[in-house]
Amino acid sequence: MRQDRPGYDEKLATILRAAAAVFAEKGYHQASIRDISRATGVSLSGLYYYVRSKEELLFLIQDHCFGAVLENLERILGETEDPRVRLRLLVENHVRFFASNMQEMKVLSHEADSLSGEFRRRVNAKKKRYTDLCMGILQELRPAGSRIDLRVATFGLFGMLNWIYNWYHPGRDVPVEELADGFCRLFLQGYLAAGSDSTGAALPAGAVEAMTAGHGPSIWRR
Repeated sequence: MRQDRPGYDEKLATILRAAAAVFAEKGYHQASIRDISRATGVSLSGLYYYVRSKEELLFLIQDHCFGAVLENLERILGETEDPRVRLRLLVENHVRFFASNMQEMKVLSHEADSLSGEFRRRVNAKKKRYTDLCMGILQELRPAGSRIDLRVATFGLFGMLNWIYNWYHPGRDVPVEELADGFCRLFLQGYLAAGSDSTGAALPAGAVEAMTAGHGPSIWRR
């Protein structure tokens, strides 16, 4: 790709945003470059100035999203070693980014296997790094004697977070901080209880509150 013209990054970002909306509506395989051209108002030759193919558009959408959410997470995780706080940071970082990028989240969820070759390898490397960070945090939090597999817990958490594109409406539903807090409480209620002797046994009163005490919404704003 050429990057030698003023405004290149801004124009490409606009194209990627429009392409994500087209892919989300039609599906990657059903969408065409002409659909994207119409959505952006950029001619076909203009689009090919920025990308070589439809697959490269999909790659850039996925690479940008995973790169942005991963880069910010790595930065903010450096602020603390407390696994409780680190989980809360991960959850809010995830939902905050994707609440502002719902179309992109749908594309990431539906087109995870649509990339090939080097594009797929590069995106998967970022996804693996992100997954490893989450799994490491859950490993630190894992109760002794837990019967929940760490991989199950990790992808169970991601499943909950990634579903928001189907129902969450910013401005109508709860704020992102409250959404993240609710997800943490729901997840920890089950994850921490998994170490008990009774299947489905509830945590002692105040246990989840103790896990999140002092980490209310006011300190998570960036």
